[in-house]
Amino acid sequence: MEGKGRLLLPAGTAGALLAGGILHLAGAGRAGDLVFAAATVLALVPAVWWVATALRARRFGVDAIAALALAGALAVHEYLAGAMIAVMLAGGRTLEERALRRARRDLAALYERVPRTARRYIGGVPQPIGVTEIARGDLLLVPAGETVPVDGVVVRGTALLDESALTGESLPVERDEGDAVPSGVVNAGSPFDLRATVTAADSTYAGVVRLARETEAGTAPVVRLADRAAAWFVPATLLVAGAAWLASGDPVRAVAVLVVATPCPLLLAAPAAIASGLSRAARHGVVVKGGGALETLGRARTLILDKTGTLTAGRPQVADVVAAPGGDAAEVLRLAAAVDQVSSHVLATAIVRAARARGLALPVPDDPREEPGQGMAARIGGRPVLVGKAAGPRSSRWEAAVRARAALDGAMTVWVNLAGRPAGVILLRDAVRADAPRTLRRLRAAGVDRLVMLTGDRAEVAESVAAVLGVDRVLAGHGPAGKVAAVREEVAGATTVMVGDGVNDAPALAAADVGVAMGARGSAASTRAADVVITADRLDRLADALDIARRTRRIAVQSAGVGIGLSLAAMVVAAAGLLPPAAGAVLQEGIDVAVIFNALRALRPARGTRTRVDAATEELLRRFQLEHAGLRPSLELIRECADRLAADEPAAAREDLRRVHEFLTRELLPHEHAEEDRLYPAMSRVLGGPETTVTMSRTHAEIDRLVRRLGRHLELAGLDGPGPERLADLRACLYGLHAVLTLHFDQEEEAYFSLAAGASAA
Repeated sequence: MEGKGRLLLPAGTAGALLAGGILHLAGAGRAGDLVFAAATVLALVPAVWWVATALRARRFGVDAIAALALAGALAVHEYLAGAMIAVMLAGGRTLEERALRRARRDLAALYERVPRTARRYIGGVPQPIGVTEIARGDLLLVPAGETVPVDGVVVRGTALLDESALTGESLPVERDEGDAVPSGVVNAGSPFDLRATVTAADSTYAGVVRLARETEAGTAPVVRLADRAAAWFVPATLLVAGAAWLASGDPVRAVAVLVVATPCPLLLAAPAAIASGLSRAARHGVVVKGGGALETLGRARTLILDKTGTLTAGRPQVADVVAAPGGDAAEVLRLAAAVDQVSSHVLATAIVRAARARGLALPVPDDPREEPGQGMAARIGGRPVLVGKAAGPRSSRWEAAVRARAALDGAMTVWVNLAGRPAGVILLRDAVRADAPRTLRRLRAAGVDRLVMLTGDRAEVAESVAAVLGVDRVLAGHGPAGKVAAVREEVAGATTVMVGDGVNDAPALAAADVGVAMGARGSAASTRAADVVITADRLDRLADALDIARRTRRIAVQSAGVGIGLSLAAMVVAAAGLLPPAAGAVLQEGIDVAVIFNALRALRPARGTRTRVDAATEELLRRFQLEHAGLRPSLELIRECADRLAADEPAAAREDLRRVHEFLTRELLPHEHAEEDRLYPAMSRVLGGPETTVTMSRTHAEIDRLVRRLGRHLELAGLDGPGPERLADLRACLYGLHAVLTLHFDQEEEAYFSLAAGASAA
């Protein structure tokens, strides 16, 4: 039934029941019985059709019970009971359709918003075209209020984007020139130009839509369990009804048993709960390929995670800039970024981003060119600069020390050569996601027993990440074939989930019980191979998905089990002659409604393992998170000052100390004091008491102490600078301050700021 047709059967049977009741009250009992009988026949016809359809598919389902109850009511002249059964059956079917439509509403919203047109620049003028005509490299205009048609890069303008439909994030986000933008998000600001990087068919949103169309609740194992239960429930019902008739000689008892043996708890509970869970997951930016995947995710005990792009950001970041003896780190970074402006290499992008974050002015390079096997070369201010490998001899102690440090830190190195000699080196690392430690703790709390990190990276790099996250096993240096073998080994021991984002992760995703793709930046191959796609570039959505899956499975089993249990109890009472058919119909409808509404609880948000924060606290978290991003680059001033301290240059040392002290007192300490006064009290309320922030407050006190000590050193240095006798303590103070601040920033970002990243999901 479609449209108004859906309401025909419930409206007809309800109208007949009402009319028959009025006739009985008016004293026209025979006419009322005829109307009741008509209502029964009106429902019996489609019920017989449903049974015949099931038999043609070689299934004998619980619809047969409803048909037998209607026919039995007519046969024993229980016309009122028959009419009530008809209303209950028609209402149940309508309620089923409405429940499933509501449960799938969020999934349907995903593909209802598919962009169908775009505006491509032709001869410098934007012209409307179909999205299927977009080719890689096309320049597109994205007007205000329109959906981004394909994945691309912002070419001109600043993009203010509403990503809520794709990621669940309620607040608009900004993307600057050069930033990637996924398809499916809405331009919430001014028009901007976009360079397409893929076709519409290969875009992020197209993959999400394909998954949404494949998503159905009926494939879940718990739903198949309900189907198997129906195989014994129908014969058991007929057996109880027949026994009641034989024992009493009264066919009305058999009809009463059939009436209370309604199919609704079996037919509706599991599918409605699973569909609700799928919809809830979609609202969190997690698209699940079918109820089977959601149900299996809810049973997961082992979780395998790829490192790069999953546990780490997947984008190298500048960790440090080390200038050659006598050089300046800021100048080294400025020269490298100026040359790398014209490079598309991922490391070049990171270097340019770091330079702009530090406010460095970048000149336009002259004669830029790529030197095969060496790097990017250009002339800056008439001087030749090469960014890539080290030039000239590599025997100096300084270079050896830098290489040793990079090896120990697991960092990548980019050498900056000026006029054929190394001027400095830039160290880059792929940082651990801020939300990764908290997410892994949430996964353990949700029931995951084993966490495995699987990567093709070097063992020493993998171990450094694993040490921060506390995983149970590290598998490093694995290619695609090795990853598949490792996944199969874990699958043999427990229900296993594999999470990855690259092309080389696709076979491993397919080998796992459930494959999860980080779809926001993941490859098309991994997205197609996965059972679950996280559309937001946030790992905490994985913990949300697991919470939803476990709760959905629990509600589905609970709803079906309780509904069947109540039906069986009612059948016993009816078989004993204590429940007439009409009363049984009312009782069973109450059971049906309770079961359906219980199943729809899976639509509602639940606390799960997520720590919820209020809007005011979230605003504070975002404010201080932005301040951290601005302060972090300047922390390197402290270490650079310690590195340059020398007994033979006291005046230069004093100037360095003055700059560092000025940064600490004017910028950093006000930030730390504001956190102590405003953020920490709010976090105490959210996390359950002042003990949750006491260690952070103790770190603030240590930072204050070290800054005061540094200020005292500056006072004692006078105009001539620090004497040789104070250099050792000065270095210890500076290195200690740098270490404490770096660790403190990391701790706050993990323990506090990561809460803001997922707090807005509805």
